[in-house]
Amino acid sequence: MADGGGKLYAWLAALACVAAAAVELRVQGRLWACSCGRVLVWTGDAWGSETSQQLFDPYTFTHLLHGFAFCGLLALAVPRVSIRWRFCLAVLIESAWEIVENTDFVISRYREATAAFGYTGDTVVNSVGDIVACGVGFWAARRLGWRRTLVVFFVVELVLLVWIRDSLLLNVVMLVHKSDAIRAWQAGH
Repeated sequence: MADGGGKLYAWLAALACVAAAAVELRVQGRLWACSCGRVLVWTGDAWGSETSQQLFDPYTFTHLLHGFAFCGLLALAVPRVSIRWRFCLAVLIESAWEIVENTDFVISRYREATAAFGYTGDTVVNSVGDIVACGVGFWAARRLGWRRTLVVFFVVELVLLVWIRDSLLLNVVMLVHKSDAIRAWQAGH
């Protein structure tokens, strides 16, 4: 019975993290949903005005990869913590990232360092979608094992590079160290 309660508490804690992030994002001034007046489950145009505004978009796959990374890193960092509570930690970290990612400072950095010239931040709906994608990635990595997770990670990275000229690793590189050559390539020049 205690284990069943522990499972429930971990899931409730993860949901509380998502809810708290949604509220904080709204307090920061993020719109609940796209100002276009419609809510879509998916938008496939990575450079369109509805990217980061709808529930899922091509960048959702980078958040899936966050889940892969958190699954492995948390297994190494806190191996004695149950998988459910490591999942909760992953959701907490991703929720915190969504809040930081949508600060004026990080939004400005994206516009300055990447080809995301018109980026204005995520809607709350999109941030929740990103957190969900991270959670799915966490459980997928758990199921796949570390070898297959690494293979899938790099396949997704390559697909994103070809498809949208961006990826999780390239995004991190550009946020840390701006490269005009990469930015021009991303913009298609």
